[in-house]
Amino acid sequence: MPQLLDANLLQLFVVLYDTRRVTRAAEQLNMAQPTVSIWLGRLRQQLNDPLFVRTPSGMQPTPVAEALIPTAREALNSLRRLSHWDAQFEPATAERRFCIAMSDVANITLLPKILEHVRTVAPHITLKAVRIDKQTAQAMESGEVDLAIGLLPELGKGFYQQSLFSQDWICLVAPQHPRIRDSLTLAAYEREAHIDVIPGTGHRLLSTAVESKGINRRVVLQLPGYLGLSVITRTTDLIATLPRQMGETLAGIGELSVFACPFFIPSFVAKQHWHARVHHDAANRWLRGICADLLQKK
Repeated sequence: MPQLLDANLLQLFVVLYDTRRVTRAAEQLNMAQPTVSIWLGRLRQQLNDPLFVRTPSGMQPTPVAEALIPTAREALNSLRRLSHWDAQFEPATAERRFCIAMSDVANITLLPKILEHVRTVAPHITLKAVRIDKQTAQAMESGEVDLAIGLLPELGKGFYQQSLFSQDWICLVAPQHPRIRDSLTLAAYEREAHIDVIPGTGHRLLSTAVESKGINRRVVLQLPGYLGLSVITRTTDLIATLPRQMGETLAGIGELSVFACPFFIPSFVAKQHWHARVHHDAANRWLRGICADLLQKK
């Protein structure tokens, strides 16, 4: 395999071609003249041509040098651009699709805020939302998913995370509940029937708290997600226990009554997660910045 030309020799070749003087080339390159002569010798040996011939009017390029100079300039400019690489992302003109993995909670409560902002400042950007699952980490590693928002405690090395907001727990009931009016006591909580939303780490926190405290929680309806929960709660006497952000969003949609949970359930922090391969990517940094600005509690 041919030896690659050293960038310093390439620069000497271009400068010497422009100046036609060894002394001037040495001045421009801030080098001693003997060093320039030594480097020129290496350059001639590597390219197997004299390249420059001494004449009364200076160092004149040979036909080989004349043929090589356009390629040399292009290569040197490419190296300069590479050395000063600073990727920019202009949201106003960028055309790109971002894929964000989200929990059901984030899909309903956070995605509308993100979408509204993105459509305002980056009209050519499109978003794709996918559900967080067991393949999310692998999808982030491969670049299929740009960002994940939710609770992902299982992520290991190679991932970054940023806290967005803390979630405590509330209870929702119908506005005209036959027995719960101004307050929700633990006795009333245990007396009433409940809706349970199955998926997610949040559900595990709720179930663990109920079990550890020995609370009687009679579940008569299990749902695979939050779709329809506000309508069901509004039209029945069931209690729904869920994280605050999701609960307050559904309460607003269904005009439901909101109460503090009558027993302690550990809070959790919603975070955004990304892989190390996109940590310095300008576009990904822009997306993460938007999420932090919109979602972090100031």
